[in-house]
Amino acid sequence: MSEKREISRRTFLNYALMGTGGFLAAGMITPMIRFAVDPLLKHSAGGDKVAVGSIDEFGAEPKRVEFKVHTKDGWYESESVLAAWVTKNDKGEVTALSPVCKHLGCTVDWNKGEHENEYFCPCHMGRYKIDGAHVLGTPPTKSLDLYETEVKDGKLYLGKIKPNPLPGVTG
Repeated sequence: MSEKREISRRTFLNYALMGTGGFLAAGMITPMIRFAVDPLLKHSAGGDKVAVGSIDEFGAEPKRVEFKVHTKDGWYESESVLAAWVTKNDKGEVTALSPVCKHLGCTVDWNKGEHENEYFCPCHMGRYKIDGAHVLGTPPTKSLDLYETEVKDGKLYLGKIKPNPLPGVTG
């Protein structure tokens, strides 16, 4: 014979309170989890390239261009202004260099003062060749970073920054 087991009033109230508490806790925690995970679920367009001008505007002499990119940091979205030094050789190959010195992050200039045909960082006398290779014996230990480039419909597009593989050169 099966025995019918009854629960006490105290046990029933314990189960009811635990169930209600669990339901309320889940109701509070679910939005918090959604808030924390939401940026990971959204598709980011940060990999898109930005048009910086007609390809005909660029030549062997470096030209500084400034452009805006949409940046997203978690939930904060903004427009950032970036810059690049752009050259185009006789074969039509484009090089776009970041103007940020690899020593301490100062901004480099082209043909500044006595430094002809070089990028020069005034913060600590860093020097770079036209292709971004750092000059040995100066503070930077790496070459200027490169932007990804693409020419499409006569316009130059710049993308993400990548490390410049060029080693240092002697002055």
